[in-house]
Amino acid sequence: MRLSSRIAIAGLAAVTLAAPASAVADGPCSAPGGRPWCDRSQSAEKRAALLVAAMTEGEKISLLAGAPAGVHTGATAAVPRLGVPQSFNTDGPVGVRQGSATAMPTPIALASTFDPALAYAYGRTLGNEARAKGNDGLLGPTVNILRVPYNGRTFEGFGEDPFLAARTTVGWIEGAQSQGVYATVKHFAANSQEGKDVTGLLGLPSLPIGLGLLNTRYLQDSIVDERTLREVYLPQFEAAVREAKALTVMCSYNRVNGPWACYSKPLLTDVLRTGWGFRGTVMSDWVFATHPDDTVPALNNGLDLEMPSPNAYEAGNVARALAAGRVSRATLDQRVRSIFYPLFKIGFFERPTAAPNDALIDRAAHRAAARKVEENAITLLKNDRALPLDPAKVRSIAVIGRDADTFVTGGGSGNVKPFAPTTVLAGLRGRAARAGIRVDYADGGDPAAAAAAARAADVAVVVVGDYQTEGADKSCLTLECPPKNGDQDGLVRAVAGAQPSTVVVLQTGGPVLTPWLGSVRGLLEAWYPGEAGGDAVARVLFGDVDPGGRLAATFPRSEDQLQVAGEPDRYPGNVLNGQVQYSEGVMTGYRWFDQYQLDPQFPFGFGLSYTSWKYGVPTIRPAADGTIAATVTLTVQNSGRRAGVETPQMYLTKPSPAASVPQPPMALEGFAKVRLAPGATQAVSIPISERSLSYWDVGSHRWRVAKGCYGVTIGRSSRSPVRRATIAVGGASCPDAVAALPGPVTPPASATCERRSAVRIRLRGDRRLRGAVVNGVTVTVNGKRVATLHGRRTVVRVPVRRRHRRVARVRIAVRTGSGRTVVLRRRYRLCATGTPVAAR
Repeated sequence: MRLSSRIAIAGLAAVTLAAPASAVADGPCSAPGGRPWCDRSQSAEKRAALLVAAMTEGEKISLLAGAPAGVHTGATAAVPRLGVPQSFNTDGPVGVRQGSATAMPTPIALASTFDPALAYAYGRTLGNEARAKGNDGLLGPTVNILRVPYNGRTFEGFGEDPFLAARTTVGWIEGAQSQGVYATVKHFAANSQEGKDVTGLLGLPSLPIGLGLLNTRYLQDSIVDERTLREVYLPQFEAAVREAKALTVMCSYNRVNGPWACYSKPLLTDVLRTGWGFRGTVMSDWVFATHPDDTVPALNNGLDLEMPSPNAYEAGNVARALAAGRVSRATLDQRVRSIFYPLFKIGFFERPTAAPNDALIDRAAHRAAARKVEENAITLLKNDRALPLDPAKVRSIAVIGRDADTFVTGGGSGNVKPFAPTTVLAGLRGRAARAGIRVDYADGGDPAAAAAAARAADVAVVVVGDYQTEGADKSCLTLECPPKNGDQDGLVRAVAGAQPSTVVVLQTGGPVLTPWLGSVRGLLEAWYPGEAGGDAVARVLFGDVDPGGRLAATFPRSEDQLQVAGEPDRYPGNVLNGQVQYSEGVMTGYRWFDQYQLDPQFPFGFGLSYTSWKYGVPTIRPAADGTIAATVTLTVQNSGRRAGVETPQMYLTKPSPAASVPQPPMALEGFAKVRLAPGATQAVSIPISERSLSYWDVGSHRWRVAKGCYGVTIGRSSRSPVRRATIAVGGASCPDAVAALPGPVTPPASATCERRSAVRIRLRGDRRLRGAVVNGVTVTVNGKRVATLHGRRTVVRVPVRRRHRRVARVRIAVRTGSGRTVVLRRRYRLCATGTPVAAR
């Protein structure tokens, strides 16, 4: 985005948006006479088509680009003749950037909660405020994978693991869209760095940080192989579209394997629309298309909406492309239908346009949501009997560091003006006052004075951090990059030298180096903690709550351990041709550290608790329906004397089907969040899906499950295994296997297309159904239910001809007389005429 500067949670009030009190007009369909698109019995897709059919060519063209937005971030054009008003959207991924708003903890903090329910609450809070401020869309979440911790937008994303990012993404989007706004998942795709301002290299004056129009983020070409793209950089986008039903996708500034992402046919048409069935809007990042030559490829390859104003989609450019036959009018209609589809889905045409009204926002409930997220995000990295602070022993605290008395957040689209921020200093003063503890403060500008203050107190709490911003990467991982607060590493050393009981609180956007770790007794990572962060940090320091966070990113011991160290082609890339080589493949993040046996400072998934935990022996039960799936069940016990939060994590070790398909030593494929009182025990179930066992096969361009032995590790982090087991898949012989799963059944490819619009599938042809009585059948094609059949039958007729689809994925759930459900799967490759041929 541009620069400008389901589940109720216990104890957290549900937030419901009241009808806007400041409505300024009736909804476009409040008087539907003569407007067939107002028929609510029709699907959103059909209604969009009816509306587009009523428009003139000029009206259609006007919808292709943004319009003046006023106080909002962006807007679409109105169609006055048909009574269609403007729609509005707003940044962003951390909070609404439209006046003051609730500033949530940053998204990497949210990912560190390992809690999709909190992600839902987070998205719901932002969606609620976006509506209260008169918006129809929310420009978030940012879901790009953390590839290099120098990335200026690390704080905006959900960390380094695609599974964790996908689970967080789904919760966020479902929460936001529950409030009647569309979510915009961004930035599609392989957008993993902001780059450097190269104006100086060209002899031009430098611009303020992040604002250089010649910043390399506008020039980068991410060179990433197909398997790595599918397994690492696309899963969270796929989950957003297929599971959370995200209504809008924002394409990124960079190129991907040559074409610009915003008019990449492989990404926008082949993957997003054909592969995943996306029907919503593809929106450009701000000021992406900057030349008239972009008009034709952008329209033909899938960019629906150019933001924030017309350039490539300037009316004359589009009209000339249509007149010359370079863009068809059917393509124009498709682009505009895609723009209207999200608006019909969110009820835009049934509600009045509303002016921004902050009075509709329940600030107390939203602040409570922000604090709840932060308490579960704060990650305890070291505790040498320093925490929690004991009021019986601690009577004075020295709080040190400029960041202790500053509201800390990142720059760019994630920079939010908070309603009422509480700093760490304010939070500690308030909590300490209730315990009769004195708090003194030194900003750390004079290290000697800071050391003296620390020496005079019982405990020193040093608050330090970094600064990240859209538009510019960091140049190093020490606390001096950028040097906003001077030598903070030196400050920590000075304070720790004067006060043995020193605790450090990090407020960073991502991983940093901690060279002074051996000198301090406690270390918390609070991330950029949001407007209630000071209260949350104080509550964790005093033990009012257990620190619930687990690292969503690996913290290295040194920068030499990073996958880009000594590899300029990997980062920052070639300045001349813009290419950034993702040659590490799937070995990124903790997978890189595991593959090359590097010892990180703090591993992915790591986080300490104030209590202790015991894990039972896991059991693994294959799915009852015979599919390639299982469930891991184990007990988790709080064996300590304090209430606490635990996050059992499941990692899979997959066999390599060939030397050319290396597998990482382990990959996260499941987790759970447990909150237990002292002595309490809870059974936890973690599913293993077919997708979890799969790899992307570049030969067939699909997901495959390899025959072999799969390791299952249950641990407290990627480097803290507690329990291990083995499962055999596809008939593999595996020593000590505790469960066996069937292998995939792939129907053979037919040599020629069949001239039919439907296929007949024999149920008794499957060995699992031989001799069984069939009581009913449910048929889905490409995820959509097409038939529910009752009674006995041996053959099912399945329609597979679908427009705009190249593959028909058929799932038949067969209910037998014995109560079993057997699932049959078929995949058909559709010919150009729409007739099917069985696909591999």
